[in-house]
Amino acid sequence: MLRSIIYTIISIISVIKTATGLGEIIYAVNAGGPEHTDIYGVHYESDLVQGRVGTASDYGKQLVMIGRVPPKDEILYQTERYYHSTFGYDIPAKSDGNYVLVLKFSEVYFNAPNMKVFDVVLNGDHTIVADLDIFDKVGRGAAHDEYIPYSIKKGKLYFNEEESDIRGGKIKVEFIKGYRDNPKINALYVMRGTIDEVPKLAPLVWSDSEPEEPRDEVEEASINSKRGSGPRTPDPYSMDESTLLIPVFVTIGAFIPLLFCLCKL
Repeated sequence: MLRSIIYTIISIISVIKTATGLGEIIYAVNAGGPEHTDIYGVHYESDLVQGRVGTASDYGKQLVMIGRVPPKDEILYQTERYYHSTFGYDIPAKSDGNYVLVLKFSEVYFNAPNMKVFDVVLNGDHTIVADLDIFDKVGRGAAHDEYIPYSIKKGKLYFNEEESDIRGGKIKVEFIKGYRDNPKINALYVMRGTIDEVPKLAPLVWSDSEPEEPRDEVEEASINSKRGSGPRTPDPYSMDESTLLIPVFVTIGAFIPLLFCLCKL
């Protein structure tokens, strides 16, 4: 409960800092889930349509919460679409200008890095995200966004000083099948504008405490292995002083009658 309140406060602060004016939304989809309008007013369409490639999953709903986002928008990271091969989405690309593609991810299944790793390619030519390992980035059950700025001019797409041709008024964002499990996406949208206008996620908060040093664990195990069976021996220095004097009094009491008898001989 406390963790949820902390994340909510951080999210509200993040909204205040970044909501400087959202640009025009060209395309938005909640992968594997229902339509949704987020706290910024971005309306995501559902991709639960017949014939859509891949598998829709709401496995993430089993988690208590999704970190870095307010409760209202957790649905964007709880649902996903994955596929056993490369798949993608077609994005409108008819007008010249500057754009930002926002890709939303959350690892809701694996509990370790290097279990799901894949690339993301734009317009067939540009690797916009390489070797994405969501768990390695943010752990399990936390949101992770990728912000990809690009521009369109006279039928060409420009990304990192590279260019490619646009055909049919559309570009495709593809999630590339690799050697470590299946590619996936939780949600995405395209905004006409600059990356400064895109609302950012709240800062990442690691809730788990730092693990002990392995060396200390080894030393503790070594000490434990040397102990004999049975109850632990109490520390004599931690005992009450009066308790320590009892044996002395008993000894003196037993010695006095013996001394009296010896004197009578």
